[in-house]
Amino acid sequence: MRTAVAFVLLTATTGAQFSLVSVEQEIEIGRQVDAKVRQEVPELADGQVSEYVRSIGQRLVRQAPGPKYPYRFSVADYREINAFALPGGPVWLHRGVLHAATNESQVAGVLAHEVAHIAQRHAADQLTKATIANFGLGLLGAVLGNGGGATAAQVAASFLTNGIFLEFSRDDEREADAVGLQVMRRAGWDGRGMVELFEILQREARRNPGGVEVFFSSHPPPQDRIARLQAEVGRGTGGTHDTPRFKAIKARLLKMSPPRAMRRN
Repeated sequence: MRTAVAFVLLTATTGAQFSLVSVEQEIEIGRQVDAKVRQEVPELADGQVSEYVRSIGQRLVRQAPGPKYPYRFSVADYREINAFALPGGPVWLHRGVLHAATNESQVAGVLAHEVAHIAQRHAADQLTKATIANFGLGLLGAVLGNGGGATAAQVAASFLTNGIFLEFSRDDEREADAVGLQVMRRAGWDGRGMVELFEILQREARRNPGGVEVFFSSHPPPQDRIARLQAEVGRGTGGTHDTPRFKAIKARLLKMSPPRAMRRN
Protein backbone atom coordinates (compact mmCIF):
# COMPACT_ATOMS: atom_id res chain seq x y z
CA MET A 1 0.00 0.00 0.00
CA ARG A 2 1.37 3.39 -1.01
CA THR A 3 -0.83 6.37 -0.32
CA ALA A 4 -0.17 9.84 0.98
CA VAL A 5 0.57 7.99 4.21
CA ALA A 6 4.35 7.68 4.06
CA PHE A 7 5.91 4.28 4.27
CA VAL A 8 9.24 3.37 5.79
CA LEU A 9 10.06 -0.30 5.37
CA LEU A 10 11.28 -1.94 8.54
CA THR A 11 12.69 -5.44 8.32
CA ALA A 12 12.99 -7.88 11.18
CA THR A 13 13.03 -11.57 11.85
CA THR A 14 10.00 -13.32 13.29
CA GLY A 15 9.59 -15.20 16.51
CA ALA A 16 9.70 -12.42 19.09
CA GLN A 17 9.82 -13.85 22.61
CA PHE A 18 7.61 -11.07 23.96
CA SER A 19 5.45 -8.24 22.71
CA LEU A 20 5.28 -4.69 23.98
CA VAL A 21 1.82 -4.43 22.46
CA SER A 22 -1.15 -6.17 24.06
CA VAL A 23 -4.10 -7.35 21.99
CA GLU A 24 -6.18 -4.48 23.36
CA GLN A 25 -3.49 -1.95 22.45
CA GLU A 26 -3.09 -3.51 19.03
CA ILE A 27 -6.83 -3.11 18.39
CA GLU A 28 -6.72 0.54 19.43
CA ILE A 29 -3.68 1.20 17.25
CA GLY A 30 -5.50 -0.41 14.33
CA ARG A 31 -8.51 1.82 14.86
CA GLN A 32 -6.33 4.92 14.83
CA VAL A 33 -4.47 3.90 11.70
CA ASP A 34 -7.63 2.78 9.90
CA ALA A 35 -9.17 6.19 10.57
CA LYS A 36 -6.11 7.81 8.99
CA VAL A 37 -6.25 5.47 6.00
CA ARG A 38 -9.91 6.33 5.48
CA GLN A 39 -9.01 10.00 5.16
CA GLU A 40 -6.71 9.22 2.24
CA VAL A 41 -7.95 6.05 0.54
CA PRO A 42 -11.14 6.20 -1.56
CA GLU A 43 -13.53 3.50 -0.38
CA LEU A 44 -15.77 1.92 -2.99
CA ALA A 45 -19.26 3.30 -2.42
CA ASP A 46 -21.29 0.26 -3.47
CA GLY A 47 -23.19 -1.63 -0.82
CA GLN A 48 -23.52 -4.90 -2.74
CA VAL A 49 -19.83 -5.22 -3.54
CA SER A 50 -18.81 -4.17 -0.03
CA GLU A 51 -21.21 -6.66 1.55
CA TYR A 52 -19.93 -9.42 -0.73
CA VAL A 53 -16.34 -8.84 0.37
CA ARG A 54 -17.42 -8.59 4.03
CA SER A 55 -19.32 -11.88 3.77
CA ILE A 56 -16.23 -13.69 2.49
CA GLY A 57 -14.10 -12.05 5.17
CA GLN A 58 -16.42 -12.94 8.03
CA ARG A 59 -16.67 -16.54 6.86
CA LEU A 60 -12.87 -16.71 6.95
CA VAL A 61 -12.68 -15.03 10.36
CA ARG A 62 -14.81 -17.76 11.91
CA GLN A 63 -12.00 -20.20 11.09
CA ALA A 64 -9.09 -17.94 12.02
CA PRO A 65 -6.81 -18.84 14.94
CA GLY A 66 -5.58 -16.42 17.57
CA PRO A 67 -7.35 -13.61 19.43
CA LYS A 68 -10.91 -12.65 18.51
CA TYR A 69 -10.16 -9.38 16.78
CA PRO A 70 -12.91 -7.02 15.55
CA TYR A 71 -12.14 -7.71 11.89
CA ARG A 72 -13.37 -5.14 9.40
CA PHE A 73 -13.27 -5.50 5.60
CA SER A 74 -13.24 -2.55 3.20
CA VAL A 75 -12.79 -2.15 -0.56
CA ALA A 76 -10.42 0.53 -1.85
CA ASP A 77 -11.51 1.95 -5.21
CA TYR A 78 -8.06 1.45 -6.72
CA ARG A 79 -7.30 -0.43 -9.94
CA GLU A 80 -3.94 -1.80 -8.75
CA ILE A 81 -3.92 -5.41 -7.52
CA ASN A 82 -3.21 -5.29 -3.79
CA ALA A 83 -4.55 -5.88 -0.29
CA PHE A 84 -3.24 -4.99 3.15
CA ALA A 85 -3.92 -5.68 6.82
CA LEU A 86 -3.67 -3.20 9.67
CA PRO A 87 -3.03 -4.08 13.33
CA GLY A 88 -5.93 -5.50 15.28
CA GLY A 89 -8.48 -6.23 12.57
CA PRO A 90 -8.88 -3.86 9.58
CA VAL A 91 -8.37 -5.44 6.13
CA TRP A 92 -8.44 -3.50 2.85
CA LEU A 93 -8.92 -5.12 -0.56
CA HIS A 94 -8.23 -3.16 -3.72
CA ARG A 95 -10.94 -3.23 -6.36
CA GLY A 96 -8.21 -4.33 -8.76
CA VAL A 97 -8.19 -7.76 -7.08
CA LEU A 98 -11.87 -8.22 -7.88
CA HIS A 99 -11.29 -7.24 -11.50
CA ALA A 100 -8.28 -9.54 -11.87
CA ALA A 101 -9.79 -12.57 -10.12
CA THR A 102 -11.55 -15.15 -12.28
CA ASN A 103 -13.31 -17.03 -9.48
CA GLU A 104 -14.33 -16.61 -5.85
CA SER A 105 -11.67 -18.85 -4.34
CA GLN A 106 -9.01 -16.42 -5.58
CA VAL A 107 -10.64 -13.55 -3.70
CA ALA A 108 -10.96 -15.75 -0.62
CA GLY A 109 -7.26 -16.61 -0.88
CA VAL A 110 -6.21 -12.95 -0.85
CA LEU A 111 -8.42 -12.13 2.14
CA ALA A 112 -7.33 -15.30 3.99
CA HIS A 113 -3.69 -14.25 3.65
CA GLU A 114 -4.43 -10.84 5.20
CA VAL A 115 -6.55 -12.37 7.97
CA ALA A 116 -3.63 -14.67 8.77
CA HIS A 117 -1.29 -11.68 9.21
CA ILE A 118 -3.66 -10.32 11.84
CA ALA A 119 -4.38 -13.65 13.52
CA GLN A 120 -0.67 -14.41 13.87
CA ARG A 121 -0.04 -10.94 15.37
CA HIS A 122 2.63 -10.06 12.83
CA ALA A 123 2.06 -6.32 13.26
CA ALA A 124 2.52 -6.57 17.04
CA ASP A 125 5.78 -8.46 16.56
CA GLN A 126 7.08 -5.92 14.06
CA LEU A 127 6.03 -3.00 16.25
CA THR A 128 7.86 -4.52 19.21
CA LYS A 129 11.07 -4.97 17.23
CA ALA A 130 10.83 -1.51 15.69
CA THR A 131 10.32 0.03 19.13
CA ILE A 132 13.41 -1.67 20.53
CA ALA A 133 15.48 -0.86 17.42
CA ASN A 134 14.59 2.83 17.56
CA PHE A 135 14.44 3.46 21.30
CA GLY A 136 16.68 0.77 22.74
CA LEU A 137 16.44 -1.58 25.67
CA GLY A 138 16.10 1.32 28.09
CA LEU A 139 12.57 1.93 26.86
CA LEU A 140 11.90 -1.78 26.92
CA GLY A 141 12.85 -1.93 30.57
CA ALA A 142 10.69 1.06 31.41
CA VAL A 143 7.69 -0.40 29.62
CA LEU A 144 8.04 -3.84 31.13
CA GLY A 145 8.71 -2.27 34.51
CA ASN A 146 5.33 -0.56 34.58
CA GLY A 147 3.53 -3.63 33.30
CA GLY A 148 3.45 -2.59 29.66
CA GLY A 149 0.69 -0.04 30.12
CA ALA A 150 -0.10 3.01 28.03
CA THR A 151 3.55 3.64 27.16
CA ALA A 152 3.70 0.65 24.82
CA ALA A 153 0.55 1.72 22.98
CA GLN A 154 1.78 5.31 22.68
CA VAL A 155 5.15 4.27 21.28
CA ALA A 156 3.66 1.77 18.85
CA ALA A 157 0.99 4.20 17.70
CA SER A 158 3.61 6.86 17.06
CA PHE A 159 5.26 4.67 14.45
CA LEU A 160 2.06 4.47 12.48
CA THR A 161 0.40 7.84 13.02
CA ASN A 162 3.66 9.62 12.14
CA GLY A 163 3.81 7.90 8.80
CA ILE A 164 5.88 4.79 9.47
CA PHE A 165 4.33 1.60 8.16
CA LEU A 166 5.75 -1.84 8.80
CA GLU A 167 6.57 -4.25 6.02
CA PHE A 168 6.06 -7.85 7.04
CA SER A 169 9.15 -10.06 6.87
CA ARG A 170 9.51 -12.95 4.43
CA ASP A 171 8.93 -15.34 7.32
CA ASP A 172 5.70 -13.49 8.13
CA GLU A 173 4.62 -13.77 4.49
CA ARG A 174 5.34 -17.49 4.38
CA GLU A 175 3.40 -18.02 7.58
CA ALA A 176 0.48 -15.94 6.30
CA ASP A 177 0.41 -18.07 3.13
CA ALA A 178 0.40 -21.32 5.11
CA VAL A 179 -2.09 -20.21 7.78
CA GLY A 180 -4.25 -18.43 5.20
CA LEU A 181 -4.43 -21.60 3.12
CA GLN A 182 -5.59 -23.55 6.17
CA VAL A 183 -8.17 -20.88 7.03
CA MET A 184 -9.68 -20.72 3.55
CA ARG A 185 -9.90 -24.50 3.35
CA ARG A 186 -11.58 -24.77 6.75
CA ALA A 187 -14.00 -22.07 5.62
CA GLY A 188 -14.92 -24.23 2.63
CA TRP A 189 -12.98 -22.78 -0.33
CA ASP A 190 -10.73 -24.58 -2.78
CA GLY A 191 -7.11 -23.87 -1.81
CA ARG A 192 -6.12 -23.75 -5.47
CA GLY A 193 -7.53 -20.22 -5.57
CA MET A 194 -4.57 -18.84 -3.63
CA VAL A 195 -2.12 -20.36 -6.12
CA GLU A 196 -4.17 -19.15 -9.08
CA LEU A 197 -4.11 -15.55 -7.85
CA PHE A 198 -0.31 -15.63 -7.64
CA GLU A 199 -0.23 -17.00 -11.20
CA ILE A 200 -2.43 -14.10 -12.30
CA LEU A 201 0.04 -11.71 -10.67
CA GLN A 202 2.89 -13.27 -12.60
CA ARG A 203 1.05 -12.89 -15.89
CA GLU A 204 0.05 -9.34 -15.05
CA ALA A 205 3.65 -8.45 -14.22
CA ARG A 206 4.62 -9.38 -17.78
CA ARG A 207 1.63 -7.68 -19.39
CA ASN A 208 1.25 -4.56 -17.25
CA PRO A 209 4.03 -4.13 -14.64
CA GLY A 210 2.47 -0.94 -13.27
CA GLY A 211 -0.66 -2.84 -12.25
CA VAL A 212 1.25 -5.00 -9.77
CA GLU A 213 4.01 -2.58 -8.76
CA VAL A 214 2.29 -1.77 -5.47
CA PHE A 215 1.83 -5.45 -4.62
CA PHE A 216 5.48 -6.27 -5.29
CA SER A 217 6.61 -3.28 -3.24
CA SER A 218 5.09 -4.80 -0.10
CA HIS A 219 5.02 -8.55 -0.84
CA PRO A 220 7.69 -11.07 -1.90
CA PRO A 221 7.65 -12.23 -5.56
CA PRO A 222 5.18 -15.07 -6.12
CA GLN A 223 7.50 -17.63 -7.75
CA ASP A 224 8.69 -19.39 -4.60
CA ARG A 225 5.35 -18.95 -2.92
CA ILE A 226 3.58 -20.71 -5.78
CA ALA A 227 5.88 -23.74 -5.51
CA ARG A 228 5.35 -24.05 -1.75
CA LEU A 229 1.60 -23.62 -1.99
CA GLN A 230 1.23 -26.07 -4.88
CA ALA A 231 2.90 -28.74 -2.78
CA GLU A 232 0.53 -28.05 0.10
CA VAL A 233 -2.57 -27.75 -2.07
CA GLY A 234 -1.74 -31.09 -3.67
CA ARG A 235 -2.25 -32.79 -0.30
CA GLY A 236 -5.97 -31.97 -0.24
CA THR A 237 -8.79 -31.26 -2.63
CA GLY A 238 -12.34 -30.01 -2.54
CA GLY A 239 -14.05 -26.82 -1.53
CA THR A 240 -15.84 -24.05 -3.39
CA HIS A 241 -14.01 -22.80 -6.45
CA ASP A 242 -16.55 -20.35 -7.85
CA THR A 243 -20.09 -19.13 -7.20
CA PRO A 244 -22.85 -17.40 -9.15
CA ARG A 245 -22.59 -14.52 -6.68
CA PHE A 246 -18.98 -13.87 -7.67
CA LYS A 247 -20.00 -13.75 -11.33
CA ALA A 248 -22.82 -11.31 -10.50
CA ILE A 249 -20.49 -9.05 -8.51
CA LYS A 250 -17.89 -9.14 -11.28
CA ALA A 251 -20.53 -8.14 -13.84
CA ARG A 252 -21.69 -5.34 -11.55
CA LEU A 253 -18.16 -3.99 -11.20
CA LEU A 254 -17.64 -3.95 -14.95
CA LYS A 255 -20.67 -1.68 -15.35
CA MET A 256 -19.26 0.91 -12.94
CA SER A 257 -16.89 3.74 -13.71
CA PRO A 258 -13.32 2.41 -13.84
CA PRO A 259 -11.41 2.41 -10.54
CA ARG A 260 -8.86 5.16 -10.09
CA ALA A 261 -5.10 4.83 -10.13
CA MET A 262 -3.20 5.27 -6.90
CA ARG A 263 -1.22 8.46 -6.42
CA ARG A 264 2.52 7.90 -6.59
CA ASN A 265 4.59 9.59 -3.91
